[in-house]
Amino acid sequence: MVEMFSTTWCAYCKRLKVAMDRAGIAYKETNIEEDPEAADWVMNANGGNQTVPTLRFEDGSALTNPSIGEVKAKLGV
Repeated sequence: MVEMFSTTWCAYCKRLKVAMDRAGIAYKETNIEEDPEAADWVMNANGGNQTVPTLRFEDGSALTNPSIGEVKAKLGV
């Protein structure tokens, strides 16, 4: 399953969630404002920045602010 790191105020996160829902892509959402370990992971994945949405895939790789096309390509769907 994909893990999406987000915040409540992120418009890009909301847009990607809608697109992933429409595409039938399951994900777990983690709010980095409520989870300091998640915020640290996002910063490590993004050169020290808390950039969201950042997605973590089962293979441990990440995509930052991806399009739905990039997510589908990564998942092979």
